Amino acid sequence: MSRLLNLGIDVGSTTIKLAYLDEQGEIVYSRYERHFSDIKTTLERLLKESFITLGDVKVKVAITGSGAMEIAKHLGLTFVQEVIACTEAVQNYIQDVDVAIELGGEDGKITYFESSLEQRMNSSCAGGTGAFIDQMATLLQTDAMGLNEMAKSYKQIYPIAARCGVFAKTDVQPLINEGVAKEDIATSIFQAVVNQTISVLACGKQIKGKVAFLGGPLHFLSELRKRFIETLKLTDDNVVVPEKPELFVALGAAILSKKEKAINLECLSQRLHRLKDDFHTNNDLQPLFKNETEIKFFRKRHDAHQVPIGDLKAYKGGVFLGIDAGSTTSKLALIGKDGELLYTFYGSNQGDPLALVSKKLIEIYDILPDGVIYKKDASQVMVKRL
Repeated sequence: MSRLLNLGIDVGSTTIKLAYLDEQGEIVYSRYERHFSDIKTTLERLLKESFITLGDVKVKVAITGSGAMEIAKHLGLTFVQEVIACTEAVQNYIQDVDVAIELGGEDGKITYFESSLEQRMNSSCAGGTGAFIDQMATLLQTDAMGLNEMAKSYKQIYPIAARCGVFAKTDVQPLINEGVAKEDIATSIFQAVVNQTISVLACGKQIKGKVAFLGGPLHFLSELRKRFIETLKLTDDNVVVPEKPELFVALGAAILSKKEKAINLECLSQRLHRLKDDFHTNNDLQPLFKNETEIKFFRKRHDAHQVPIGDLKAYKGGVFLGIDAGSTTSKLALIGKDGELLYTFYGSNQGDPLALVSKKLIEIYDILPDGVIYKKDASQVMVKRL
């Protein structure tokens, strides 16, 4: 007879979590993995790997998460709202918790358990969530874990907006350009997440007592958790970090699946495999081009307006250099006397636009052929010769 397990699937905006529970509510198998927007392929692979490990088992399944509703519909599975699932897991696995804070890829949740249950979740904006942290990390040319390592040796915290990634960039980029230590910027980003979570979700309601920290970002990023603890002035006795906090939403779904009808795990995997890869696609929008003729006309119209390209190696005469040193990138263009484009560069400032432009100017001079005329200053014309 096949063993019976409860399976909770959490399909988030950036990751997929699986949690298999036995009759005693113990985790017998779990997975946490990024799906990189390929939800069907990733979930199908994880289910197959589960089958290889667990064998011929029957499962009662519930699915949750921001990316799960379409899958639930097509597979005939029960969908559970993620705040409800997270609350269920907290009530089953953690004792005497007053508040639970859970951060995901694009959502945040605060649940109060004090006198009466109160659940709060952010809107559709991903400001102050895991995706926000990923976005800010790219500005420092690292990832979330690299950001965490940087933050361990900070000295100063700067104000950064976390309401929106666009606003945050306008705060972070000037700090980079001014040469502020990356360690300080990293910690400031984490502090911005804390401020965003407390101001938008708590909305003035005090977070006190025993506080549980859940979700991938708060599990993997110790310095983010530290910023919460220090900001909320929590003592060690009031900090609750349970085992497998990154799986809590999936665990809640697994608990809530107990009333569902059991199916074979292999059957579930095969059912998902039969779905079309574009099962989640909405076809309401019209294509940009109706046929090949429209595409050719579009290309012909745009190709009529091209910057003429010249050969720098064979060029003789005057050249003119334009430099655009922006907030994040620098662009250089060298043109000839007839407007032909002889050289281009586009690249990241890497926090030091002056050093980058200086390096590129030296490179340009080195590749200029003999006989090219350029202005060294306002009163002197130079001709490059060997």
